[in-house]
Amino acid sequence: MPLEKRLHQMLAPEAWPGAGLSPLNRITCLLITIASVIAILETESTVRALTPAFFDGAEMVLGTIFTVEYVVRVYAAGGDPRYHGLVGRLRYIVSPLAIIDLLAIAPMLLTVVSTDTLLLRVCRLMRILRVAKLGRYSTATAHLLEAIRVRRYELTLSGALAAFTLIASASLMYIAEADAQPQAFGSIPRALWWSIATLTTVGYGDVYPMTVFGRILAGVTAIAAIGLIAMPTGILASAFSDVFQRERAAREQRGAARTATLEPSP
Repeated sequence: MPLEKRLHQMLAPEAWPGAGLSPLNRITCLLITIASVIAILETESTVRALTPAFFDGAEMVLGTIFTVEYVVRVYAAGGDPRYHGLVGRLRYIVSPLAIIDLLAIAPMLLTVVSTDTLLLRVCRLMRILRVAKLGRYSTATAHLLEAIRVRRYELTLSGALAAFTLIASASLMYIAEADAQPQAFGSIPRALWWSIATLTTVGYGDVYPMTVFGRILAGVTAIAAIGLIAMPTGILASAFSDVFQRERAAREQRGAARTATLEPSP
């Protein structure tokens, strides 16, 4: 078997012939978890002050490992017919998962070329985002993306309805409360803050209506928010159920086919 196909099998979870993840991917998941924990601890100045050399060395070692992994993944992508050849590998580089891998090694490169305080803080945040790399190893992530893709039209419709309700409630609250509270409701953009907090059922309480009409409108908006929040939840729950049922049926078919091939012919 060519080297790139062998590497593709070990690095791409969907290409691994065995159950679960390949040993190489399991090690990668462990390193991602360790890197994320170190990045979180590093943001605490008292912890970093104890052993600053440890954090710098750990970032250099882990960053180097992830850089090598990124280069190997780009090479191994040729084992997938979609990314075969130079053009295919370029197409892989701009894929979402490859961009996440690139962002995972960017902190080390930026830290080397700059000492700006703000940039270093951004680099630390990007180190924590390395945990996003774990998404490629999770079947739940694939099922989530599949559920969103299947129900994208329904989700778009519910989002449009929520946006309309958001603007309508802010506009009506502007009419009702602009004179009484010009600082909070003196314009539709100002009233949007209250509308967002109410429609998301957060209700911070920092801005609230004082007029009778405003309070009635607030009650109607709060009740409508319950349905608006429940709508995409129900859509995704139904989509998840469909995806898992198809996955279970496909797994049962593969098991039955495997059993049939193992049974001796009469």
